[in-house]
Amino acid sequence: MTARPFAAPLDLGNVRLRNRFVSAPMERNYCEVDGTMTDDYVAYLERRAAGGAALVFTEASYVRADGKGRIRQMGVDVDERIPGIAKMAAAIHAQGALAGVELNHGGRTAQGSVSGFVPVAPSPIPCAVVGGEMPEQLDGDDIEHIIECFGEAAARCQRAGVDVISLHGGHGYLIHQFLSPAYNHRDDEWADPALFVNKVIDAVRTMAPGISLGLRFSAFEAVDGGLDAETTRARLDAIDTDRLDFLDVSAGNYESGQWIIQPGEWPRGLLAPYSEQYTRDFDLPVGVAGRISSPEVAAQIIESGQADFVSMARTLHADPDFPNRALDGGRYRPCIACNYCIDSLAAGPVPCSVNPWVGRELEQPSKPADVAVRVAVVGGGPSGMAAARDLALAGHRVDLYDERGSLGGDFALASRLHEYPEYSRIVDWYVAEIADLDITCHTGTRVDAAALAELDFDAVVLATGGRGPDVDLPGAHTRRVRDVREFLESGDPAPEAITIFGADREAAAVADDLLQHGTKVVMIGPQETIAHDVGRRGKIVLLPRLAASANLTTHLSSIVTRIEEDRVVISTAGEERVVDAPGELLISHGVEPRTDLLAAVRSLALRLSVHTVGDASGDGGSIHAALVTAADVAAKITAAAEAREEVSA
Repeated sequence: MTARPFAAPLDLGNVRLRNRFVSAPMERNYCEVDGTMTDDYVAYLERRAAGGAALVFTEASYVRADGKGRIRQMGVDVDERIPGIAKMAAAIHAQGALAGVELNHGGRTAQGSVSGFVPVAPSPIPCAVVGGEMPEQLDGDDIEHIIECFGEAAARCQRAGVDVISLHGGHGYLIHQFLSPAYNHRDDEWADPALFVNKVIDAVRTMAPGISLGLRFSAFEAVDGGLDAETTRARLDAIDTDRLDFLDVSAGNYESGQWIIQPGEWPRGLLAPYSEQYTRDFDLPVGVAGRISSPEVAAQIIESGQADFVSMARTLHADPDFPNRALDGGRYRPCIACNYCIDSLAAGPVPCSVNPWVGRELEQPSKPADVAVRVAVVGGGPSGMAAARDLALAGHRVDLYDERGSLGGDFALASRLHEYPEYSRIVDWYVAEIADLDITCHTGTRVDAAALAELDFDAVVLATGGRGPDVDLPGAHTRRVRDVREFLESGDPAPEAITIFGADREAAAVADDLLQHGTKVVMIGPQETIAHDVGRRGKIVLLPRLAASANLTTHLSSIVTRIEEDRVVISTAGEERVVDAPGELLISHGVEPRTDLLAAVRSLALRLSVHTVGDASGDGGSIHAALVTAADVAAKITAAAEAREEVSA
């Protein structure tokens, strides 16, 4: 295999990629509510260009207002958007990359609560996944108007300096809806599945002549009555691909969202076998998406001829420098495929679990501190490791303490579970980063306030984590009862049977892992659903697997009121009953901050104070929250040190 096949340039029509890494279209919700580009979004995209991507796409951008699917989605529907797009294109060009925009109309996936309009579609088939509003069937004149809107949007982009246009023909949006037998039930001329996309191609070619133009499509839908791989291949033969400059292969639609954004349990590069036939059969460059999260996978795909370029969204979301690190062999921050990003779309701007500066690029410190101070970080979980790393990068002298023998905290325990095979990658990354920095690690060391006082630290960061709340249940003496984290930390082998009191994220993940080992699991939880605190995409594979397990018994909307040997008394809607509950009882009721050290360290009156991060601060509900808190605390200590002032926690 060529050492770096992704380093070679590639022509897409009349433009040339400097390498084979494409920052793929990814919904981010960074625009104004009216769809106008923001400085934050420009900074985000510019950062991906600076990181080495050859072509940086915005997100799927609506060409007509009724096709808007997200609160802060980018719009290309009116001329007022042009100045913002031009600013974005100029910023990307300044970093040596090409600027791309993906044109889209949501069709049945757009909802009136977001767009302000009744959704429209080829046929009146609602999309339950996003709310289920019944779309109006498009008439011929309106179809022609949307086609014109695609052309006008492309012309706006070209005027703004955009180099590449991609038509979103996949993931269940409007172009895809016309192509799919599941969503196009028409009996007029528009029943021809390729007619709409061919007319869109013609409109773009007419109104934005010379621009590099490609089509993104789903290789299959994975829904009953939808497009399979063979039918999709036939559809591509009917599309005017001779008028395109590239193809970009993805998969799935809203009803099969796990194929649009795949879970971490699935293999890396899993869609490359589907792109291979298009690379072979079409005289066009072909890209592919789908869990391409390591240089090795990218190299294998390109070297084998399965694709000519790789479309990477979450990977570059987690680390914009991934292309440069792949090219120079350096270390990159890995995406852990947790799908926290996509599950945050409905709430607003999209964050990243492992990169606290995503969407905050304008705030990220860019140079070492002028004044170095000495800081102790107590606790080596993700928030502690992140705080130590950021402080050391700023030039401070850092001592990192953890009572366990290795770094990673409870997150390292979670990384052993079946549902989270990629989690260990971020722990390993932090460990490697810390080893390369001027950080003195004290693992297997319990530290107290007196010891910290003797070492004359300017600031202390407490990342001491949390513990499960005390649960006092009658009959607890009849069997072993412990928190779910204690069970994981023990490393005990999977038992024959176990009972879990709780149905939250941790309970679900532990139950799932034990079920893989043949354990019979009884889950009793006050929650109405399993993993209520996990986003839809984050459990899209987990929940069906749990539901299909013959070894799982659930009692939801219920609490344990008394423990007996091999049984428990539960209360459901005020009515008590006895149920079988074999094995030890694990408690999964969330986490409370460990505050043992806080008061004692505060009494030391450190010049730059004591700060809490992660679970110790109550901000550990997700790794994202923990890392953001850590990054902000590190920046606060640096700012205070440079101001030569005392700060309060």
